[in-house]
Amino acid sequence: MRDVLDVILRWYSAGETFALATVVSTFRSAPREPGAAMAVSAGGEVVGSVSGGCVEGAVYEAARQVMESGRPVLERYGVSDDEAFAVGLTCGGILHVYVEPVNRETFPELAAVAAAVAGRRPVAVATTVTAPGTGPASPARPATGGAASGEAAAVLGARRVIWPGHASGSLGAEGLDVAVDDDARGMLAQGLTGERHYGRRGERRMDEVAVFVRSFAPPPRMLVFGAIDFAAAVARIGKFLGYHITVCDARGVFATRKRFPDADEVVVRWPHQYLRETEVDGRTAICVLTHDPKFDVPLLEVALRTPAGYIGAMGSRRTHDDRMKRLREAGLAEEELDRLHSPIGLDIGARTPEETAVSIAAELIRHRWGGTGMPLKQTEGRIHGTPPT
Repeated sequence: MRDVLDVILRWYSAGETFALATVVSTFRSAPREPGAAMAVSAGGEVVGSVSGGCVEGAVYEAARQVMESGRPVLERYGVSDDEAFAVGLTCGGILHVYVEPVNRETFPELAAVAAAVAGRRPVAVATTVTAPGTGPASPARPATGGAASGEAAAVLGARRVIWPGHASGSLGAEGLDVAVDDDARGMLAQGLTGERHYGRRGERRMDEVAVFVRSFAPPPRMLVFGAIDFAAAVARIGKFLGYHITVCDARGVFATRKRFPDADEVVVRWPHQYLRETEVDGRTAICVLTHDPKFDVPLLEVALRTPAGYIGAMGSRRTHDDRMKRLREAGLAEEELDRLHSPIGLDIGARTPEETAVSIAAELIRHRWGGTGMPLKQTEGRIHGTPPT
């Protein structure tokens, strides 16, 4: 929803009702990941995409019906090849798309959520997309609805907003709220968005209730060390991939905002000193492009002892061998050195700074999702595999 947030906030602020369609789960080679969103205004304007064009026409019709009825629906696309062709989902995957009406009454916290996203503060939005006694096209029940025993139970279409220190709204049952709060905060810490399943009152290991948790975690960080032309290209493609970019170099004459307009931050400090004091987590990518021992060896001593998810260093084979020797002499263990992607990037024959940036980005994506790095025509099976844990 992040990519459509500015537009839907404008509709919301004007007091309009619009439909928001969100991919909540996928199977096989689905074209978009959970969290992909498309919105349709009361006047028929469309922003965003749930499938890259495959099923948007069908989702548009569902959105119009939802705005007319005021009731959310859960739609499934691609149950068979014939049906997939009928709606345009020719990739053979399956999408579950939740379509809901949104306005100030149905989502009173939207403005606060948008402000948190703009301020890079973590927040998660949990929505009940299936609940006991409700089918995919059933109307949402009032929050006072309960189970046969008279106890409160999950409500279809109910929403809860979870912040690091508090939450607002309710999914219909206190136990469910507690369970979802715990899971949502864990998902926020990892930057995960997806569907979770519970019993109607929050029981674990049950499959009565599906809750979609949309995490708005701050963008992952990419730390680019070395203010060279290759760094400018890496900062540009890193920004395109959604990273918060920091470029750092000890040489102020090179580390300037003018030379790195795509960076969110340009820092003039010795790289290893800066890295010791900055925040690094499992989603952080560290790209060491200095290929100068006086910079990169002290820097990599620090980097390889952080929880960063990706650490790569530029240089020739000779530079790499010398660097590894120096790092061993500095006391790094083999299991620490095994984390280093060096020379950085995939072998695609890159030569220019821009081509090298594509090579580095390709390795980052492969590291995240576990691809082979081979041409797809030489592989078999699913194109979109299960990401590594």
